[in-house]
Amino acid sequence: MNLAHDDLGPKSGPPVLLVHGHPFDRSMWRPQADHLAKSGYRVVAPDLRGYGESKSHDTKTGLDVFAQDLVDLADHLELERFVLGGLSMGGQIVMHLVADHPERVTALVLADTFPGLDTPEAKQARLDTADRITAEGMERYVEELLPKMISRHTRATRPDVEAHVRRMMRNAPEEGAAAALRGRAERPDYTPGLSDIDVPTLVVVGSEDEFTPVADAELIHRETKGSTLVVIEGAGHLPNLERETEFDEALSTFLSDSGATP
Repeated sequence: MNLAHDDLGPKSGPPVLLVHGHPFDRSMWRPQADHLAKSGYRVVAPDLRGYGESKSHDTKTGLDVFAQDLVDLADHLELERFVLGGLSMGGQIVMHLVADHPERVTALVLADTFPGLDTPEAKQARLDTADRITAEGMERYVEELLPKMISRHTRATRPDVEAHVRRMMRNAPEEGAAAALRGRAERPDYTPGLSDIDVPTLVVVGSEDEFTPVADAELIHRETKGSTLVVIEGAGHLPNLERETEFDEALSTFLSDSGATP
């Protein structure tokens, strides 16, 4: 699988691989990619298969498939070990990858994500939503989700962020988004594996996140030994865009403290 991707910063810098959420694309990470690249890191931000410019004909894409795609991309770029970060579904893909390939990861960033299983109702809702967006496209789905994606304060004060989030969601290919929803509904429970993580881990969450609230981040923090928890005040599900300065500061401090410095 050839993933479209950005590869920014000096090739000799410490590599950081960033994984976007659903239904977004690699531009979700642009503030962090630019910030870290200017600081001397090599930042790789791909479009997952079926999203952005990465094509796919899958009708169901498991998180194991997304994770293997990332390993294959790292191999292609000759990145033996790297800092690995993901938000929401991207964080679940990160948890899958570190469980399968712990030797590849030097540090983790888990943002606004949830390690556990869906309830039966939530699982069925993912499957129903996949069928709906396949049939009717993304437009109505986007308008339903957008008010929950970013905080009320962000919507009132950052029209640029709302426009960016809406654009990513509208442009997401419905087939790829549906395939991911079907695969995600069948994901394993990552909670037991959190205690096996033995690299520095940053857990970050927006204080107003409706999808993966602070309690979910606190669970990950409790179960992951030596992890650091940062709550970004006033942000919803996308604190890296809603409060990019605070997010970037937390990320830079964590990378410095974990020894990943240019």
